[in-house]
Amino acid sequence: MFCWLSRLYRGLSRPTRRTTQLIWGSFSRSLVLSSQRRIPELSSFVARTNTCGELRSSHLGQEVTLCGWIQYRRQNIFLVLRDFHGLVQVIIPQDESAASVKKILCEAPMESVVQVSGTVISRPPGQENPKMPTGEIEIKVKTAKLLNSCKKLPFEIKDFVKKTEALRLRYRYLDLRGVQMQYNLRLRSQMVMKMREYLCNLHGFVDIETPTLFKRTPGGAKEFVIPSREPGKFYSLPQSPQQFKQLLMVGGLDRYFQVARCYRDEGSRPDRQPEFTQIDIEMSFVEQTGIQSLIEGLLQYSWPSDRDPVVVPFPSMTFAEALASYGTDKPDTRFGMKIVDISDMFRNTEVGFLQDALSKPQGTIKAICIPEGEKYLKRKDIESIRKFAADHFNQEVLPIFLKTNNNWNSPVAKFIMEEQGLGLIRLLETQEEDVVLLTAGEHKKACSLLGKLRLECADLLEARGVALRDPALFSFLWVVDFPLFFPKEENPEELETAHHPFTAPHPSDIHHLYTEPQKVRSQHYDLVLNGSEIGGGSIRIHDAELQHYILATVLKEDVKLLSHLLQALDYGAPPHGGIAIGLDRLMCLVTGAPSIRDVIAFPKSFQGHDLMSNAPDSIPPEELKPYHIQVSWPTDSETKKSSLNHPCHPES
Repeated sequence: MFCWLSRLYRGLSRPTRRTTQLIWGSFSRSLVLSSQRRIPELSSFVARTNTCGELRSSHLGQEVTLCGWIQYRRQNIFLVLRDFHGLVQVIIPQDESAASVKKILCEAPMESVVQVSGTVISRPPGQENPKMPTGEIEIKVKTAKLLNSCKKLPFEIKDFVKKTEALRLRYRYLDLRGVQMQYNLRLRSQMVMKMREYLCNLHGFVDIETPTLFKRTPGGAKEFVIPSREPGKFYSLPQSPQQFKQLLMVGGLDRYFQVARCYRDEGSRPDRQPEFTQIDIEMSFVEQTGIQSLIEGLLQYSWPSDRDPVVVPFPSMTFAEALASYGTDKPDTRFGMKIVDISDMFRNTEVGFLQDALSKPQGTIKAICIPEGEKYLKRKDIESIRKFAADHFNQEVLPIFLKTNNNWNSPVAKFIMEEQGLGLIRLLETQEEDVVLLTAGEHKKACSLLGKLRLECADLLEARGVALRDPALFSFLWVVDFPLFFPKEENPEELETAHHPFTAPHPSDIHHLYTEPQKVRSQHYDLVLNGSEIGGGSIRIHDAELQHYILATVLKEDVKLLSHLLQALDYGAPPHGGIAIGLDRLMCLVTGAPSIRDVIAFPKSFQGHDLMSNAPDSIPPEELKPYHIQVSWPTDSETKKSSLNHPCHPES
């Protein structure tokens, strides 16, 4: 009789990668506000006695008042009421004396807000729903009140109903009622609360808010500009509280943290937000290992109880090792397919393009092995891989099949297989149906290409049923020993910082700073989780003279913009360091959400727009006058060019 309710609850289930469990049940079990596991009073101060999700057989006979949204109604006999805590079944009275109550509950549209009062009773034998946390009881209603009627909705409030992201963002306040969004945001709140507890109560950190209106900072990401009423003068929204956190250390605060809002005007970039949140941390008298141990303990302490525990310490890998083995500084270590240097095998090769690569500085030959690639990769996949390498890296990729008759249209690959086949098998530990992808060129470029192809091939194999990356595994990794500087892309003769200009040089490399700065390693460390960077930090420069030299001489920045910081460093700045954890990215990975927009209450679209309020929006000229600003409208040709270059344009 109640199979409809079972189907409803199956639709409301959160599909974890290990098992399917109800979000409401999981969340109600884990609602905890302190380490003493005190049960929160969810109905204090409001016009209800209980939440919809908390009633059980222990409440039988109690008179209760519930408030919530009408989720479902069947034959005007049963009604499912929903609030933030869960669902409960309500029996609509059928007798004449309760006609007014029946009228309210039967005529109110779905998603209307109602208040009901009644008695908790047992469901009839055989009609219990074990998949429902409240499945043993129901509410026999005595009184009902319609608090607000709901108009026809643009989409149903059910997670299994497909909706475009644009529609979800336009009606975000409705999307937030969905079970998955409720779960994501409440889990985020829980983890942040545990982080605060760990930092403040257990380790003596001070939670300090820093300004959002600041001044332009040299280097780094582009900042949003805010006009002031002084002609020609502007504020900037800070990319992060970096300078403030250092100044707090100069001020003797010793241990600072903040759930910090950060802003970057990066335009349309995949899975990025113009405003985002960091767990921002700084400490005095600390070294790199101290920061790493703090963060490992922080994540272990705040980790959700329904996930496998975080195992510490996290493994560590140098930047050079990550690039050489994975082709990226944020490797996904949940699966193999590592990059292997096979240059020595081909020192005496007669293959022209391999000889040419090895004759150049930093020239190398690299390969990765795709397990069972012959079985799962199709001809069009190989063609797509080769086209990607040519278009994006200007590199040649040779696919080598162990069965030489399958080396499609590649006599060179056949020649290589005959010449060095046994060596490839030994070095790459290949099996009969594996496929080897080989490329040759400058070390960094070759590694970066194979790093991209490694991930592309992993996606292809998993789409065809191969289990490569365990979705229930959270693989943390520290990447350390980054270069302090990189050559600028637009002008390789000049240098830019790999992290930010306040990062301290590695003590062992300080002697290179004044002669060969490109050889200097930094005290910069990134925290990587499943192939995504979720945090980054460094030990800072606390010596004003060294900071001035790096800014003025190495980076050629205008030091006047940072005169306040340089002055502060001269007034007894302690050694200090810190880190920022990207909260949005972390929560996206913890919840398994497809996008960081699914763990933010009111995110911007891919283009940086608020589709709900239509922001950014124009401002009338008279309102711009106090800021001494006049809009220079683009010409028709500029507008057309901008449209063609837009990432969502079909020709882009």
